[in-house]
Amino acid sequence: MNRHLIAIALLSVVFMLLWAPLKYASTPSAQADSQRAFFKNLKKMCGQRFEGETQFPQNADHPLAGKRLIMSVESCGESEVRIPFHVGEDKSRTWILTLTEKGLLFKHDHRHADGTPDKITMYGGWAAPGGTPYLQRFPADAETAKLIPEAATNVWTFQIIPEKQQFTYYLERHDELRYRALFNLKALPK
Repeated sequence: MNRHLIAIALLSVVFMLLWAPLKYASTPSAQADSQRAFFKNLKKMCGQRFEGETQFPQNADHPLAGKRLIMSVESCGESEVRIPFHVGEDKSRTWILTLTEKGLLFKHDHRHADGTPDKITMYGGWAAPGGTPYLQRFPADAETAKLIPEAATNVWTFQIIPEKQQFTYYLERHDELRYRALFNLKALPK
């Protein structure tokens, strides 16, 4: 009987040791810390431009395939980072990441050549739980679902891969890859 109690006690301790890190990894405090760390890592790139390419889809009919991609980490304020995303000569897109008390918000700002907002603009969402200082996922928010109903299941992901000097931006819809761009983090000359 004593052996059974000892075995149960040991198993309980092992379970608690294995379970505790998982439990606390997703606390609001840990989420906020990972979002702040990700935001700080983005700000380290401020003032630099990076070249990239579309990795998916490869079909020539896709409007971003085969075009030179440039992300410019231009504007880095205390709580907002703006990253113009150029596709060939098209400079209509800017990624906006805003750090608030509620969390990290990602939006796409689309503009016409004259600077006026496109009718489809300011869509995105809040960072989801489970992010890290190098990866954050942004499921579409209610505003996005209202603006673009077919994008209601969108999830945008940013990933910084320091050891490879790479940055990825990808979009999933209905849990399937829809778009992926890979950027080389060796800065381009200004």
